[in-house]
Amino acid sequence: MRRSLIRFLWRLLAGSALALGFLGIFIPGLPTVPFLLLAAWAAGHGWPALEAWLLAHPRWGGPIRAWRERGTVSRRAKWAATGMMSASALLMGLSGAPRLATLGVALIMLAVAGWLWRRPEG
Repeated sequence: MRRSLIRFLWRLLAGSALALGFLGIFIPGLPTVPFLLLAAWAAGHGWPALEAWLLAHPRWGGPIRAWRERGTVSRRAKWAATGMMSASALLMGLSGAPRLATLGVALIMLAVAGWLWRRPEG
């Protein structure tokens, strides 16, 4: 019973992350690859067939394998992520959101961008 529940929760996390990654293909500002990385990681714990499918996928398998094996992120992905975070911060600032919230989100995005650009390229 407990083992089945844990497996179900891993599958739920993997499926949810996969769905968000899929939506990220169509919704600007919603990242795709980070959700696919999460999906592959969770699938590795409770859904080996999904993990194998993600790793073998012709479009997304390469970035997932590069991250797992070498911790690398392509320069194109770094620029895309930085551009999306910048655009999101700008839109949030122009939307009339509370200044403190906008500043907090912008600082988090700046920290993420700094971390991302320190990753090796591959």
